[in-house]
Amino acid sequence: MSPTSDIQIDPRGYRFGALVTFAVALTALVVGANTAGIVVVAVLTAMFVPGATIGPQVTLQSWLFRTLIRPRLGPPSETESFRPPRFAQQMGLVMAAAGLILGLVGADAGYYVFAALVAIASFLNGVFGFCAGCEIYLLMKRATSKAA
Repeated sequence: MSPTSDIQIDPRGYRFGALVTFAVALTALVVGANTAGIVVVAVLTAMFVPGATIGPQVTLQSWLFRTLIRPRLGPPSETESFRPPRFAQQMGLVMAAAGLILGLVGADAGYYVFAALVAIASFLNGVFGFCAGCEIYLLMKRATSKAA
């Protein structure tokens, strides 16, 4: 067993993180596919790196939640494995990086498509608790565990 195999996280934390991500992705869409927008998408991409490599429990958004929000809410009534949200962070990293690269090469439509995908996914998670990446992770897990 690896040291991270049993990490449990507060689901309210990654939902809060999704709202922060949504705000940054929405900013990228509003600012547009120009130098300022590309800088915003670069920040968005960088925000995904810790969560995609280690887990959502080490992101800036998670730190903000633990420091500012959770003390006012108290402990969670339930926790969840970090693995599905980490996979969602990996998907977000790929989408944000794609938007960044496409913005850098002048493919404005691609910039907008990928920034919008990040915005939509983070909005669904933050507002409705629907984590698309988590659901895809669980579907893949089920599909691979049935194959023998």
